Amino acid sequence: MSTLTSTSTSSTAQWLNKVPQVTLAFWVIKILSTTVGETGADYLAVDAGLGHGVTRVMMAVLLAIALFNQLRTRRYTPWAYWLTVVLVSIVGTQITDLLTDGLGVSLTVSTCAFAVLLAAIYATWFRVERSLSMHDIVSRRRELFYWLAILCTFALGTAAGDLATEAVGLGFAWGVVSFGTLILITYAAWRLGGNAVLTFWIGYILTRPFGAALGDLLTQARSDGGLGMGTMWTSALFLSVIVMLVALAQVGAGSSRSPRVSE
Repeated sequence: MSTLTSTSTSSTAQWLNKVPQVTLAFWVIKILSTTVGETGADYLAVDAGLGHGVTRVMMAVLLAIALFNQLRTRRYTPWAYWLTVVLVSIVGTQITDLLTDGLGVSLTVSTCAFAVLLAAIYATWFRVERSLSMHDIVSRRRELFYWLAILCTFALGTAAGDLATEAVGLGFAWGVVSFGTLILITYAAWRLGGNAVLTFWIGYILTRPFGAALGDLLTQARSDGGLGMGTMWTSALFLSVIVMLVALAQVGAGSSRSPRVSE
């Protein structure tokens, strides 16, 4: 939500901020990643025939590898960061699906539980670091809080999106419209002087159910209220756009290495 820059006050001055600039491109890639999290998991588990169990284990292992690589870096590296986001999106979706489909936990209960868990993560993070700013992820501990919060936002967003579009009966198209409207309201609040950190995290949470509803709208059969594109083509299209945007960011990052802290 913000394109401001800030100077790190962390004692680990050797670190550069590990989060990309929060620009329009950031939100576009983020929404595409959330949609891939919805469609990609469904494609691997159902259409590719891997099954939910194998898909969960495989994605969890890939996420662990990607996160380990991300944590090893000392600065924002576009391909490493966004690969981790895509995998977190898939695993976050699978966590909610496991609770709902595998363990029979209602979407209302899981939505409330993830909301409470996310609030606890933010509270602990703020108590330890005295800040929830996305502009100052300059230490290992802050980055661990950051990724833990992001994983929970994906799980929460999946549960909330499914609750709205399926359990409440809002439908995929109206789900896209409703969550899109809430995102625009959040953006307007920031433009009118709202707290940048608060509006960032609200927007980050809302883009998950928006992306999930968009993915369902594109992939589900017309008889079920979707457009019938299928999970394979939707995932391939969105991944291609993500790869293109991240490649451009990677080229830009490689040509402008500097000791200053970027957002």
